[in-house]
Amino acid sequence: MIPKPARPASVAVLVVTLAFCAPVRAEGDLVRGAQAARTCMACHSFAPGRHMTGPSLAGVWGRKAGTAEGFVRYSDALKRSGLVWDKRNLDAWLKKPAALVPGNAMGFPGIADTRTRADLVAYLEAVSAGRVAARDQGIPNLKAVDTASRVAAIRYCGDAYRLTTADQKTHTFWEFNLRFKTDSSADGPPAGKPVLIGTGMQGDRAAVVFARPEEISTFIHRQCP
Repeated sequence: MIPKPARPASVAVLVVTLAFCAPVRAEGDLVRGAQAARTCMACHSFAPGRHMTGPSLAGVWGRKAGTAEGFVRYSDALKRSGLVWDKRNLDAWLKKPAALVPGNAMGFPGIADTRTRADLVAYLEAVSAGRVAARDQGIPNLKAVDTASRVAAIRYCGDAYRLTTADQKTHTFWEFNLRFKTDSSADGPPAGKPVLIGTGMQGDRAAVVFARPEEISTFIHRQCP
């Protein structure tokens, strides 16, 4: 048997160096990851700077936890955590946020399935790197609604609100089923032109979104038919 020549030490060092320097990619299926991300979209947007209940997930890969620009509702626990969102930390966070950062404000129990987490982590990495375009299902552009959604007047009587929209139709809601919200983002409604958004499957619940909180009290008038 002819002995194999010994590998030069320099080659061995090069192999080890390349192994440690090679970029680490999250393992997972991007198609399944996109499907798993729909759960995130109930509280997060993938549009840069578009914050909802939680911060925008645009560029989350490699970002220090608690530092998304413009998001002001982070818990002190998350801001103090020192975490950077990489493969390992995202997987642990998605598995059980309360275990990774006790006292954080994210009301999400976690994802128990290992493969689903791997798919979602891979998707978050791909979106952050620009290899995949996320289909954002966040709040729509409220500056571009039609007359059926633009609120012209709000009257309050008894236990009911009567809303008149710009198309001259009137919608009546029980006071407990109508919410008043604000959206100060670039996609929010123009000043003085609130928007009606349906929130119930039966059509009996809705929200009126204003540009500023000061508009709410001035827009509502106590008036009975």
